[in-house]
Amino acid sequence: MGTMYGYIRVSSRDQKEDRQREAFRELLIPEETIFLDKQSGKDFERPEYQRMVQRMKQNDVLYIKSIDRLGRNYGEILEQWRILTREKGVDIVVLDMPLLDTRRGKDLMGTFLSDIVLQVLSFVAENERENIRQRQAEGIAAAKARGVKFGRPEYPYPENFREIYLEWRRKRITLRQAAEACGMPVGTFYGKARKFENAV
Repeated sequence: MGTMYGYIRVSSRDQKEDRQREAFRELLIPEETIFLDKQSGKDFERPEYQRMVQRMKQNDVLYIKSIDRLGRNYGEILEQWRILTREKGVDIVVLDMPLLDTRRGKDLMGTFLSDIVLQVLSFVAENERENIRQRQAEGIAAAKARGVKFGRPEYPYPENFREIYLEWRRKRITLRQAAEACGMPVGTFYGKARKFENAV
């Protein structure tokens, strides 16, 4: 058997990787061959994942806690699985799914079953990602319907805005001077001016 690797992925900086790391410690995977990315699983453009794959050689074994830690994009998971197992000759073990252990059943039936399970689980992982995105969109729409404001708070019109706006429109002052007189950035003043024009 070659080198044992462990791959950990968490979606954001504040998520904990302890559960995944502990599982690898129990398997006695050396700390220097455990790679961690703190970013989304939507694609495989992750620095530590790429560094790990470059180091891997034939007969090495990659351990992941669950298939969604590898990624959440159905097509890309299947493509990475193919690259690792067929092109690089690496075995993959998914700890939460014993059927996904390429060290076992290397005959045609074993490979066939492993491929079916992988495709189903990859589909489930991507489907969950789509569901999360849809729930987020629905949550935002419901919040907007309740009057919740998103983004930066709007600058109120200063008391002198109309007067400064007219001076600017009559070309008595520059856009920059008008913005400074109103105490706002140039872009903000210009946007307010457009809104003001449409309102009158």
